[in-house]
Amino acid sequence: MASIPTALISMSLGVIGILLVSCSSLFSSVSTAQPLSLETAVSQSLVQTPNNQGQMLPITAQAKIGGQEIQLEVAQAPHQQALGLMYRTDLADDRGMLFPFDRPRVVGFWMKNCKIPLDMLFIRNGVVQAIQVSAPPCQQEPCPTYGPDLAVDQVIELRGGRSQELGVKVGDRIPITVLNSQQ
Repeated sequence: MASIPTALISMSLGVIGILLVSCSSLFSSVSTAQPLSLETAVSQSLVQTPNNQGQMLPITAQAKIGGQEIQLEVAQAPHQQALGLMYRTDLADDRGMLFPFDRPRVVGFWMKNCKIPLDMLFIRNGVVQAIQVSAPPCQQEPCPTYGPDLAVDQVIELRGGRSQELGVKVGDRIPITVLNSQQ
């Protein structure tokens, strides 16, 4: 039988796997207006990476946004979603990161350890539900979270200001194509 601390840690890690997502997302069941929960405190500490190394995922999807093709890294696994675009010092105009969710949910993304401002497109069933333009890197904890009070099934992060340059608006349809693994 596991001791209470071991059981609590195991349970917390299981919950974190569900709660943790981006530069970086936390499901918005955690509000910045409330004190941090155990899960939030543990998840925030787990988002640290050795030597402040970001991740570079392969391009495995493509979105058509404002008439432009945007190549997407897909953060599929919980640890990929937790790291998101942390520590990146730039993001090309034709690049972004896709955060797919297995079912629609209300999400909140934070900018902890992000070095550049990011735009966030909150999408449900291929349609933009909300846009966060140029969310700034978090300078002081607790980091604010960004996201609508609407359930979404995908989020796309772009370079800060890029959604305005592309003319993206709420209600726009964003077709996303999964690329062949050979590409």
